[in-house]
Amino acid sequence: MNRLIFAGTPEFAARALEALLAAGHRIALVLTQPDRPAGRGLRLQPSAVKQVALAHGLPVFQPARLADPATHAPLREAAADFIVVAAYGLILPQVVLDLPRHGGVNIHASLLPRWRGAAPIQRAIEAGDAETGITIMQMEAGLDSGPMLLAQPIKVGAGETAGELHDRLADLGATLIVDALARYASLTPQPQLEHGVTYAKKIDKLEARLDWNAPAEVLARKIRAFNPFPGATLPLAGEAVKIWRAEVVDPAPDPLRAPAPGQILAADAGHGLIVAAAPGALRLIELQHPGGRRITSADFLRGQPRLQGAPRLAPGFRLSPE
Repeated sequence: MNRLIFAGTPEFAARALEALLAAGHRIALVLTQPDRPAGRGLRLQPSAVKQVALAHGLPVFQPARLADPATHAPLREAAADFIVVAAYGLILPQVVLDLPRHGGVNIHASLLPRWRGAAPIQRAIEAGDAETGITIMQMEAGLDSGPMLLAQPIKVGAGETAGELHDRLADLGATLIVDALARYASLTPQPQLEHGVTYAKKIDKLEARLDWNAPAEVLARKIRAFNPFPGATLPLAGEAVKIWRAEVVDPAPDPLRAPAPGQILAADAGHGLIVAAAPGALRLIELQHPGGRRITSADFLRGQPRLQGAPRLAPGFRLSPE
């Protein structure tokens, strides 16, 4: 078995670390990002990868950056065969990639060269991709541009959220990295095609607000893509109400004119909360007030009085950005 440095931070990476340990690889060092404040008390919390590492008694190194040569000593001393990287969140300079005998191998949650970058799972759903997958890639200095060792596609389920797709891809990535290391000597790295390169930019919370001037299908994909983070939002009476689940519906035909974007078409227990887009309409299924729990649209409508100063949501009322 190989002697590894493992670099990763969130749950996606933690599953790969668990799989490598179960396969018998020796983890000489774990790199993960520094502890971050989280929760209501904003206490420092270890990453998912650090939690796995500590549970297995593995040495952990948490530099804020790796550009400083002074941070490279622990990596050099690890004398690793590979550095395995999965959603680490820091750029590894070429000098670091050159330290292990076989360099760096990355687990990337897309079928490269599509969706290079920070948020491939969310961007695939947002774009309406029918499939995505995992690529195991030999690392180089460029952004997810190295030659590919293994790739396996999976279908994106109808109505699947980013959180649900993340879990399936995390399991697939864990399986493929074990396979890639076992067969490394027989794998032929394949250069990525220059055609079809797209970039999955980091998710910005400012993107979360729903714009009813977009088609209903686009809004539905956005809601799925931003579930669980950061959550698509509907501004209402000064609150950012989160929309967790929605479905596209056909708006009732109006013989005189089409409904305006953002106009409420239905707001009752039978139909739920239906809002016009441009074109189409969305039925909002699961919502959440800030600090509250996720509730059905029927419960949300019954609880309207809690929004002090809010207009009553009823057919004909038009939602607009605040």
